[in-house]
Amino acid sequence: MSMLRPAFVFLALATPALLASDYDAMFSAMKKAWPQCETVAVVCDANGSKPSLAALTGSATGLKVIVVDVKGPQDMGKAIGTLSGRKPDAIVLLAGDKVAGDGSSAASFLIQRMAGIKIPTAATTEAGVKQGAALGIGPGTGGKLLSNAKVAAVAGVAVPAGATPL
Repeated sequence: MSMLRPAFVFLALATPALLASDYDAMFSAMKKAWPQCETVAVVCDANGSKPSLAALTGSATGLKVIVVDVKGPQDMGKAIGTLSGRKPDAIVLLAGDKVAGDGSSAASFLIQRMAGIKIPTAATTEAGVKQGAALGIGPGTGGKLLSNAKVAAVAGVAVPAGATPL
């Protein structure tokens, strides 16, 4: 049993670095496709998504990050109001967030409302791109850069060069 403990501790310590590299790829793609992007926002249950949020903010070098804390779908209207007033350059979905993660109805609501006011969304999963994120790259895309050209056009941003359209 003592042999397993050090391995488990190593894996636990290595996990945030792996998450950070996932967000590194996303931010790199965002900066290339949308060079005007200086501020990103994340809508999530901040307490429930601490590891992912820490990895994301650690990878957001040179970007201002706005975190809008939500505890359930009932908070999404208020989050949209906050974001409409703050006008970030992009929204980033946290794949595993229990409230506004990829695939959730709250994320769909967020993506649609933000695209309508010309704020694109980025994701780390294919599901996020299919849902309406303008770009996606990360573990949930098999490392491929994906794009949703229809949503990118609505949000008024460029489709990333070399992206596979969905």
